Amino acid sequence: MEKEGVFSAEKNDSGKIPNQRELEKELSDYLTKKYGNRVKVISPFVVPKKDEAMTDGQPGGEAGGAGLHFDMMPEELESYLDSFVVKQDQVKAVLATKICTHFNRIKFNNRLDSKNPAGERKKSGVGMIKNNVLMIGPTGVGKTYIIKLIAQELGVPFVKGDATKFSETGYVGGDVEDLIRDLLYEANENMELAENGIVYIDEIDKIASSQNLIGHDISRTGVQRALLKPMEETDVDLKVPHDPISQIQAIEHYRRTGKREKKVVNTKNILFIMSGAFGELAEIIKKRLQSQGIGFEADVRPAEIPWEILKEVRAQDLIEFGFESEFVGRLPVVVVFDELTKEDLVEILRNPNNPIIISKRMDFRAYGIDIKFEDEALIRIAEMAAEEKTGARGLVSAMEKVLIPFEKKLPSTNIKKFLVTRVVVEEPEAQLNLLLDDPDDPERLERFERGRERELAGIKRYLIERAEDFSKKSGLDIYDRRMDLIADLYLINITDIDMAIEDFSAMYDQARLEEASLMEKLEVKVSFDESAVDEIIDQAIKTGQQPGPLMFQLAKRLEYGLRLVKDRSGKESFSINAEAVISMEDFINNLIKDIYRQENIDVELGEPDKPESN
Repeated sequence: MEKEGVFSAEKNDSGKIPNQRELEKELSDYLTKKYGNRVKVISPFVVPKKDEAMTDGQPGGEAGGAGLHFDMMPEELESYLDSFVVKQDQVKAVLATKICTHFNRIKFNNRLDSKNPAGERKKSGVGMIKNNVLMIGPTGVGKTYIIKLIAQELGVPFVKGDATKFSETGYVGGDVEDLIRDLLYEANENMELAENGIVYIDEIDKIASSQNLIGHDISRTGVQRALLKPMEETDVDLKVPHDPISQIQAIEHYRRTGKREKKVVNTKNILFIMSGAFGELAEIIKKRLQSQGIGFEADVRPAEIPWEILKEVRAQDLIEFGFESEFVGRLPVVVVFDELTKEDLVEILRNPNNPIIISKRMDFRAYGIDIKFEDEALIRIAEMAAEEKTGARGLVSAMEKVLIPFEKKLPSTNIKKFLVTRVVVEEPEAQLNLLLDDPDDPERLERFERGRERELAGIKRYLIERAEDFSKKSGLDIYDRRMDLIADLYLINITDIDMAIEDFSAMYDQARLEEASLMEKLEVKVSFDESAVDEIIDQAIKTGQQPGPLMFQLAKRLEYGLRLVKDRSGKESFSINAEAVISMEDFINNLIKDIYRQENIDVELGEPDKPESN
């Protein structure tokens, strides 16, 4: 029997090479005969993307996909930041307010533009000032961390650059516009998201022109000027000579369509956030304040607290520091971070959401080891970090210095529980040897369990303090039983509290979806109260299963007993509570007892027996 389909071209037209469309047709015919309509050949070049069909002067990018859906209020964002960031109250309040205002204003303008007869491309808000931010603070206080948290919570693309690595266009070095192009990559090629992203540039103080330089400092002021247009509004071309991929895409587009493509990102709604340490700025501000003082007023600001002085910063101070006045004018929001004390570092380590402890838990859990920290150990680690004077970064180095010997040795042993005490922090090598000599020391194991109980209690206190915010965000009541479940998810999944609540919400939604589908799967009507859903989620956490299948399995086991009750009493629907999840037999027995009790009451009252339902 002769072969058909894909090989027919060779039989009928030997010597002729099929073109792309002919080859696709032959392949499709062959696969259809072999597999039916389940398999289909689709060429990536047959249907052009929407942005590929655009010509010069038209906006590029994806028209569809997930766009910006912003509905957060400043207090909500501030509350979210409070869950992660210790201290910096003024900074969190200002950033939450101005960033929420920025995105809500975008939403408002888009709504106005959509109602305008000219369409959404109408230029609105000409001359409006963006809430670009300048953050001033020492190293390790959380400047980058807080912006990453904000971008993550808002769901907008975020890119970070180092000001020292950029130069004015035309000089050797990075192009500041490359950051805008990176936004599109971070937004998965979604143009709408990219044009509403956040660009974060660190070490911005390094591009201030030198105060002692005679003449024009082109390498620094040039970068400032290159940033002026993107910080306000400009179109950044995505096709650039130094990007070979974009050039290849442009050539391929021209080959297929015969038209040149111009794809640009508009920066009108992109928020720019700059940060730096600004070490010498304190002297400039102090000098200005003293010159304004009269008599004793000139000496009331102590020089030993430079970060307090920095909170008095004005535009004229930044200009004297070495920034162009136009550049300063495009940064209307200025926030100054507080320096972190030893007490602040302790609070960072005690925070259930801090990434330092979570990271170490993940490191040891990779080897099946559960690690706990006593409070005294955290205090000692904070003391070691404070001596380095590098803020929260010192916590990481102090933690690694203490735990590396244990991280190296314990994975090769059968030890699965490790408690970090103050003496472990102070004498790591000696304590490691003691642990290896007697890994099953009952006193140490009992101390570990007490540490676990204290950790759970700390998580519950944290949840109680923020229960109202968490309930509002998740749409669920966060009561005592659920706090236990969220704490379990936090410890098992090694995540932060917010993510643990999201995990719980996802499990709850899955259970409710399964409940809705049971109407078609069972011969009786069942509903699950909140206590039953909580117990099912508890079992799912303990067994590593999904709550949906667990609910279905429980309902199927209950179905026979519920049908007997239905036949006896005529009852059509049943509410399943926690008792049914914990002990199905007791639940059914109690239902039957209730039936007989009701029948006896009816007999005593002289009421006729109810007919049995078929």
